[in-house]
Amino acid sequence: MLRVIKSGVLASFQDIGRFGYRHYGVCRSGALDPFAVCLANILLDNPPHLGVIEVTIGLCEFEFTQPCNFALTGACLNAKLAGKAIYPGWRYYANKGDTLSFATSAHAQRAYLSVQGGFELDPVLSSYATDLQASFGGLQGRALQSGDVLHFQNTQNKLAPLDVKQPEYKKQVRVLKGPHCDKLPQGSFERFINNHWRVSEASNRMGCRLSSDKPLAHDVSVATQAVHPGVIQVPPSGEPIVLLNDCQTTGGYPILATVIDADIRMFSQLGANQHCNFVECDLAHARKASDKLSAHLAQFTLAKNNN
Repeated sequence: MLRVIKSGVLASFQDIGRFGYRHYGVCRSGALDPFAVCLANILLDNPPHLGVIEVTIGLCEFEFTQPCNFALTGACLNAKLAGKAIYPGWRYYANKGDTLSFATSAHAQRAYLSVQGGFELDPVLSSYATDLQASFGGLQGRALQSGDVLHFQNTQNKLAPLDVKQPEYKKQVRVLKGPHCDKLPQGSFERFINNHWRVSEASNRMGCRLSSDKPLAHDVSVATQAVHPGVIQVPPSGEPIVLLNDCQTTGGYPILATVIDADIRMFSQLGANQHCNFVECDLAHARKASDKLSAHLAQFTLAKNNN
């Protein structure tokens, strides 16, 4: 078992997301970096979709009450196992009584913790992800709390340390031009691309709010329509909102652009007051970027299994 000593800012069970239910008003949820979830599970020979703990900002601590092989991916939140520094992208072994602690970082936001065999969770709507807005999935539909006891299978054999190269987290994000650029003031998309944006403190798992000295103010109205993670809406204030995993299923603000699937993971590490910028790409480039991530997973799986 894994006992939560300190829950930190926000830690919750997440997986690669809940798909196929948006027409019922159910959001995707899931990890802001599903690629890191897959890597964490593959390091332990788990199915890639198993639930992991998404640690946001850090400042949390866990105790292993039984031996365990575990993996850490995502960004570096200055984690320590039994007082010794450990790093993302690695597989480790914890002895009974070892504590795993996360400090924090000025440059990173989220890390992902998986255990061999996976945590004992009941899937809800085909997913282990916690929907924090609707309060279901994960552990009782909520964030982890101090005193929680998280169950997992007993680990019989200690696995050798193993690491994997994680794709870089960047502050430049690739986007596709949105469907309402012709309705917004002329040049809005170009100004969006050429501007540098600052992440607002009001950002969360629902959306990353951006601010700038040169907002894209407008008075355009559009009909309410379906939206999804990656869509970039522009409210009348002109400060774009990048919709993320816990976003609503419909929205009425004009859509300026859409983040390509391969780059949504960048927002898992963009914190308040950090800067980012955007670059336009086309569908062919977007598909190639997604294929590159899939190939990375496949190559690592093949290399690990052949060792």
